[in-house]
This record gives sequence, C-alpha cells and structure tokens, in this order.
Amino acid sequence: MVPLLVRTCEVGPWPMNAYALVCPQTGVSALVDPGADPEHLLALLQGTQPVALILTHTHRDHIGALEEMRALLHVPLYAHPGPHANDLHLELDAHLHHDATLNIGEGQVRIYATPGHCADQVSLAVVGGEAILVGDTLFAGGPGRTWSARDFQTSLATLRTVVLPWPDTAHCYPGHGPSFRLGEVRPLIEQFLARQHPADFYGHAEW
Repeated sequence: MVPLLVRTCEVGPWPMNAYALVCPQTGVSALVDPGADPEHLLALLQGTQPVALILTHTHRDHIGALEEMRALLHVPLYAHPGPHANDLHLELDAHLHHDATLNIGEGQVRIYATPGHCADQVSLAVVGGEAILVGDTLFAGGPGRTWSARDFQTSLATLRTVVLPWPDTAHCYPGHGPSFRLGEVRPLIEQFLARQHPADFYGHAEW
C-alpha cells in the first residue's frame, strides 16, 4: 500500500483547512472539505487527477464550495450517511462507514466515525502512513465545539474509544489551525477525560 500524500490550504474567512490526498504513484487525488475559494481548491489539486470529493462533516464552513467543485470536477461525493448538520439534504454517491476503507489510486484511507462535534463527523486515516484528517473532532488545544450536553458526552466517548487508541505518531490534520502529533497532546486529553465535567456542559472546551 502506497501512503497518500497530504496537501493543504486555508480557505474562507474563518479560515478552514481544505485538503487533497494524492497518490504519489498514479497522481490520482481526492479533495477533502471544499469549504470555499474554488480557485484555491483547484490550485491544491494542480497536477493531479481528482477522482473523489470527501467530506469529514457537513457544517457550512466545510462545504461552502461543494456545489461549485462538484460541477467543476464531476467526481463522486463521499460522506457519512447522516444525519447531516442543519438537516442538510445532500445527494451522496457513496457513504463512509466506520472501519471501512476507500481506495485513492494505489493508496487507501480508513474511515473512523468520530461523532461529537456533529453526528456525521468522520476522520480519514492514511493506510500505511501517519496522517489522519480529523476534521473538527479535535484540535491541538481541545475537542471540537459541541452544541448540546449530549453531544459533549458523545465527544468524550469518541476521544476515549476512537482517538486515544491511535498511535502517538499519528499526525492529526484538523479542520482549523495547525496540525499536531497525537503524542504531543495525549497527556492533556487524558487529563481532560479524567476531570469531572458538569452534566449540562457543552460548547467550547480546552484541554
């Protein structure tokens, strides 16, 4: 299995990280989270042959240029089957399910369902490599924002059962801000999980 290469650029006013996963042998690519600025997204794909659009989740800042890129690229759209954020109705070509794999050229990504920030959040781990595109599951400074106490409890469960089992060498590429190694923040996550959080807590949190 050939590890896919990760390209990134910041798009939109927030800004948000868009990614391209590129097979170094075939030049085949997948565009992940087309949030805004189609011209920047096309530059991100330059010199490759796009074969897929992939969403880590369906919040507006991650899909702002989705329809434009679908019209430009004419490739299948992959995302979690839902429920999608804000009751969004997307016409998907294929669903991303936990522990499934998706081929991109001679490379492959493994899908992890990582809900909490939203129900349709997934993370994409490069098979044979260290990169994991985590969307808004977690950041260097804390977990992704949650919108209800129930969502926050789901996020805690995701951190315990999905994220912490990843190796320290996992190179996490989030939807916003800088990338980081899981080992750099593991002690902070463990301390965060060990704390007593109010039963009604949700929103923004820091490790």
